[in-house]
Amino acid sequence: MTRPAPVNDIDESTLKVKEPKKAAAGIPAVKIALERGIEQAGVARTARSLLRINQRGGFDCPGCAWPESITGPRKPAEFCENGAKAVAEENTKRTVTPEFWARHSIAELATKTEYWLGQQGRITEPVIIREGETHYSPISWSDAFNLIGERFRATTPDRCVFYTSGRTANETAFMYQLFARSLGTNNLPDCSNMCHESSGSALNPTIGIGKGTVSLEDIHHSELIFVVGQNPGTNHPRMLSALKECKDNGGTIVAVNPLPETGLMAFKDPQSVDGLVRGGTKLADEFLQIKVGGDLALFQALGHLLLEEEDRAPGTVVDKEFIEANTDGFEDYVAARRHIDWIETEKATGLSRLDIAKVAGLLAKSKATIICWALGLTQQPHSVDTLREIVNLLLLQGNFGKPGAGACPVRGHSNVQGDRTMGIWEKPKEWLLAALDKEFGITSPREHGVDSTEAIDAFAEGKVDVFVSMGGNFALANSETEALEAGMQKAGLTVHVSTKPNRSHVVHGKTSLILPTLGRTDRDDKHPNGAQFLSVEDSMSVIRSTQGRLEPVSEHLLAEPVIIARMAQATFGDDHPVNWRAMAEDYDVVRDHISRVLPGFEDFNTRIRNKSGFVLPNPPRDTRSFATDIGKGRFTVSPLEYLEAPEGHLILQTLRSHDQYNTTFYGLDDRYRGISNGRRVVLVNPDDLAELGFADRDLVDVISTFKGTERRADEFRLVAYPTARGCAAAYFPEANALVHRDLVARESNTPGFKAMTVRFIPHEEKQLS
Repeated sequence: MTRPAPVNDIDESTLKVKEPKKAAAGIPAVKIALERGIEQAGVARTARSLLRINQRGGFDCPGCAWPESITGPRKPAEFCENGAKAVAEENTKRTVTPEFWARHSIAELATKTEYWLGQQGRITEPVIIREGETHYSPISWSDAFNLIGERFRATTPDRCVFYTSGRTANETAFMYQLFARSLGTNNLPDCSNMCHESSGSALNPTIGIGKGTVSLEDIHHSELIFVVGQNPGTNHPRMLSALKECKDNGGTIVAVNPLPETGLMAFKDPQSVDGLVRGGTKLADEFLQIKVGGDLALFQALGHLLLEEEDRAPGTVVDKEFIEANTDGFEDYVAARRHIDWIETEKATGLSRLDIAKVAGLLAKSKATIICWALGLTQQPHSVDTLREIVNLLLLQGNFGKPGAGACPVRGHSNVQGDRTMGIWEKPKEWLLAALDKEFGITSPREHGVDSTEAIDAFAEGKVDVFVSMGGNFALANSETEALEAGMQKAGLTVHVSTKPNRSHVVHGKTSLILPTLGRTDRDDKHPNGAQFLSVEDSMSVIRSTQGRLEPVSEHLLAEPVIIARMAQATFGDDHPVNWRAMAEDYDVVRDHISRVLPGFEDFNTRIRNKSGFVLPNPPRDTRSFATDIGKGRFTVSPLEYLEAPEGHLILQTLRSHDQYNTTFYGLDDRYRGISNGRRVVLVNPDDLAELGFADRDLVDVISTFKGTERRADEFRLVAYPTARGCAAAYFPEANALVHRDLVARESNTPGFKAMTVRFIPHEEKQLS
């Protein structure tokens, strides 16, 4: 039975803490997934959606980008607990009507948490709030588009910013970047800037492609898999099934993480009898509980030990034939790794030399190794160097272009990789711009635009007249929350293409529009040629179709490609060289354009109709070749660097709860960590708590320091938790306010969400001062 939207907001005083769970998934995951679906959408709507999620001819999960099998059969339940929650959020029968906006002023909504806002339901009609008004109110689609067109024409392209979330499908993303470049700007920040930008910055110069080089089948048949800086049990739960298959095939798994996350330890497969009735499969054969930011030192040490083992047994560890034929820089790498300071390495990692040597032994024996990583490695000042060190290890043993081996950056949002493939990037390559110009008869701008971090400064300096957000929740996804929200309110017009209310709607520009759109599960059939489908790209470069079949909650919703086309038409008029109407009416037209612009998409419309889609070319994986500027894979040398906290401080990282996807909160139960009913918590090792003079459950204010400046977040509850010593963890976006906008990864400019230096003061201390 469906439940109404919650009236009450989060009450942090009801926080509950229990022992962390010892195994992930199992019967509780099935039970909770079904409960969440039914309470949001009812039995029938939930059943119709779950039977089609990630199936051939169905719709792609709006959650993570973990792939499905291309050649093998699909499981009847090809989704995880959090995928089911994501679908429930989109399928909900709760609706946000004009009456909702009339009841709730911006002043009131500003006091609500993101949990409360998102749980109110799907937005049913476009609304507007103008300068000086206190409430959003309805506006017709035609008036909304006319206003957008007027504002674009009234300003200059450099003062317009187009943000994109990973929810956006390929065809939508292609049209969106085409609109921005037709207008004359590369201001195309996206969610990748805040997560895996460091991966692309490391991989492109070293292996010639910014994507992973493995398939799902490689995961299944690898001899050794490293899972580093990642919590698959919450963020990519279907990955657990792939890791279990690897284990069943005799593979070994090494987990490297500051927290002993449940999903890394044991997995109860809910689609097997063993997983439902027994203790589950132990996944991690070795667990290295590393300090936050110590991974660069670890991978340098592993490289050193592999070279030592090669010296002892020449020809058994290092693939010199591969190195000589396919790489550059090996001699410099060897010279740099010949010697290591073990005292410094143990200090940086928090690991013993013996523990590192044990894992190096596994690596030396493996003939097919995959290294997987996620945001635990990408959001620190030295992230790019860390990831280059991973590439060094893979090159050293020839772990490219052979079964069961390669690099595996595990993308988060469902189509964040596809958005970049489609051209969503503030630093486009010349070949892409030239291809767009040739195909459409436009002149694309060549000057680079702003990324997500640079957009904070643009807002703060009053340099944004029009901000369009294609999905997402920019205000809460980025760093330095208070400054960003203040800056967004300086913008002339903010346009949010959204499904549900979020914080960005509340900290809006002087004028703000919310344009409600179809979701991944919704039927998109208001077209001359009938129902349309879209496509997405998963973490392993597979392009597949996605088509919703559920009745939308409102007749006033428009599909994202239609919204983009109508914005463009209102801006440029009918004499623009791009035929926006044709693309909006028939998505095959978009795909035909893509097939002529983007390599690898030839004959797109035919190939996307194959039952499993198709795989994009990947030179390191396909031919053991590297499309770098020198035509070879590149070894690199980086100095040792790690994060150090001064006395009285800890290194803080942000993370998700189990009831969360990015800035969307499904509920308030971080089940695997044993935390429920609250989110303003900081997880701290009990020994660190004692050393700092605090106790479990103390209420504190958190102060971050960066280059002599401080940022503050108040009223957090300290929770004793087995984190690595000297390290702490808190949920984002609550802790994003602590990240200084200049605390970023070098080269990628990704915010330092895993690199904050913090101290605590009793909350009462502030009240008395």
